[in-house]
Amino acid sequence: MFLVSTRNFPPEIGGIQNLMEGLSNSLLNHGPVKVFADGVHNSDLYDQHSKLNIVRVSGFKIFRKYRKANLVKDFIQNNEIRACFFDHWKSIENIDLSVLKKTKCFCLIHSKEINHPLGSSLNKRVLKSLNKANFIIANSKFTKELAIKLGLKNVHVINPGCNYPIQVSENSKEFAKKIYGNFSPKLITVSRLDGRKSHQNVLMTIKNLLPKFPNLKYVSIGDGDERKNLEKLRKELKLEKNVELIFESTEQEKVSLLEQSDVFVMPSVIYKKSVEGFGITYIEAASYGKPSIGGIYGGEGDAIKNGKTGYLCNGNDLNAIYETLLKTLSNEHYKELGVNALEFSKDFNWEKIVKKYINLI
Repeated sequence: MFLVSTRNFPPEIGGIQNLMEGLSNSLLNHGPVKVFADGVHNSDLYDQHSKLNIVRVSGFKIFRKYRKANLVKDFIQNNEIRACFFDHWKSIENIDLSVLKKTKCFCLIHSKEINHPLGSSLNKRVLKSLNKANFIIANSKFTKELAIKLGLKNVHVINPGCNYPIQVSENSKEFAKKIYGNFSPKLITVSRLDGRKSHQNVLMTIKNLLPKFPNLKYVSIGDGDERKNLEKLRKELKLEKNVELIFESTEQEKVSLLEQSDVFVMPSVIYKKSVEGFGITYIEAASYGKPSIGGIYGGEGDAIKNGKTGYLCNGNDLNAIYETLLKTLSNEHYKELGVNALEFSKDFNWEKIVKKYINLI
């Protein structure tokens, strides 16, 4: 039996949520899986339709983390566990090392959550927690290098697997057609609206591209702190016709828009301590045959093969974004890149990725 303890799990939306869901489901092919996850809105409905055995832990965060830790400890002590998987150093922090020694233990790292100054109190907590694990799993070569700089050792790189492509319903396809209309080329971003994702620079680049591509359409799916700023910027740039900001969408609506797009655009930057550790959305786009434009500062190089499945550029530099999109869109070069991207995405099939974990056990 496998045990998964996670702070991030569907029906919440996000990259780590998708990662932990994909890992848990793929482990089912190798044995029973017990998941301990936080209780969230609509989790009961999700759990009813899941093949996983999920225990939800609710309540105030300060109490919830101790309750979950106690449940995990009891389960390990009373069952034969082949391996435990933790999504975050805080998920393993309150588990006694003596308990963890009963099994093999994996803890995943993603970049932002370990990026604390060397010697700081948070850095010391990170090191103490992660050193309990048999295997520290970085989501990219970039994250591994960051972890080593911050004092961690014996870090393995296993890229996240991809839960896509999934079949798109006819109703959702019609939804996407209404959004895109007769516009072309079609650009898309799927992410939270935060400073790291560089949405504001994408909007300004769209404005600069319109003289060459007057029928261009850009769709952004996601919500976040930058929502009001982006709405204001779209109005100031008079982009209401060419830019669609979708703050809420179903999974089917999201993938239908992704399926009918031409290029995925997310040239991420460093924002405070936050940096893109990998970028599973680039692989999700690739699984539908779409190339990506990503940033140069984080782990995007593991998810985008520069010049082959898309391009990496400086998301702080408007000229760099413009030139990168120009060469991608000119002469429909994105179609060639998309063919390569689709083939590359097959390396991130969960059946292949989970075997890397199993081999370490």
